[in-house]
Amino acid sequence: MTDPVWERRTVHANGQRINLTIAGTSGPLVLLCHGFPESWYSWRHQLAALAAAGYRAVAMDMVGYGRSSKPSDPAAYGMTELVATCVGTVEALGESTAVIVGHDFGAPVAWTAAWTRPEVFTAVVGMSVPFGARGLGCLPGSPFGEIRPSEAAAQLAGPDRMFYHEYFGLHSEQAAEEADRDLRSWLTSAFYTLSADRPAPPELAGVDLTKLPEAMLREFVGAAMSVPRTQGMRSLLELPETLPTWLDKDALDYFVAEFEYGGLAGPLNYYKNGDRDWEILGQYQGKPLTVPALFIGGDRDIVTIWSQEAIVRAAEVITDLRGTVIIPNCGHWIQQEQPVAANRALIGFLQSL
Repeated sequence: MTDPVWERRTVHANGQRINLTIAGTSGPLVLLCHGFPESWYSWRHQLAALAAAGYRAVAMDMVGYGRSSKPSDPAAYGMTELVATCVGTVEALGESTAVIVGHDFGAPVAWTAAWTRPEVFTAVVGMSVPFGARGLGCLPGSPFGEIRPSEAAAQLAGPDRMFYHEYFGLHSEQAAEEADRDLRSWLTSAFYTLSADRPAPPELAGVDLTKLPEAMLREFVGAAMSVPRTQGMRSLLELPETLPTWLDKDALDYFVAEFEYGGLAGPLNYYKNGDRDWEILGQYQGKPLTVPALFIGGDRDIVTIWSQEAIVRAAEVITDLRGTVIIPNCGHWIQQEQPVAANRALIGFLQSL
């Protein structure tokens, strides 16, 4: 599955075993942090492009995933612990600094690493999720953590539903069992449903989803990402008849095998720390993110859509924002759905440093 020139290595960082895939033997270090439900393999297109451009690209299996450690304590998946693991990974690779790049849940990790440890992470790229300060998720009405995450999520979901963060965090066993009953179809449905391949609702066809009025935005996001209390996550997902062109059978096979091996208990632990992270990161609130930064979103990415207030107001919390790139015809899986556009934006930013 991997290019023969890519190195696989295990390092120990912050007390965790971290599996790495490395492309490029020299040049500035670029650390790649994936999200849920993914793996280092989500960065396969970026590893090749970054190495060719002269960078040492390192894709992590994040804690809880693949061949990396899978601690049972949810606190091990807290944001400050994840940042410490990224710092330890840089050190284990013999470096003192790196550019950090994150997608989905990896984006808050990357943003927080650059925000709280700028002496190590000297530039940052977030994909899908913009910088949200202590709020991390940039939910409507709380772009920079103005409201406790559980409260912001409850307001978005309404009384009869749970925002998926709550479902994954408070009902993780149910969520894992639901996925594990047919892991291949669950992953296929999740990848397809959150991609640009799934048609937009008819009433929103042709509408710029990144500029919805707040009431319409809340209704759209709540319906798309909030689980009915009497049902499970599958009620929000749609299984396609054929795979999207960006997700071929070999790629899907790899993701399925990784979760058959590692399970979902570790990955779901990430969702148990929202309020705890909010409290711990409160000490940094009001401090701007000062290193060079880039945001890459998709015009059909539900997270980019709900984060529009944080995107518009980014200059309030980032002093060196060097660009906001919204890729057209792109859903949530940005670096996989539109690798050429994502690589162009990423490498252009790196070359500007």
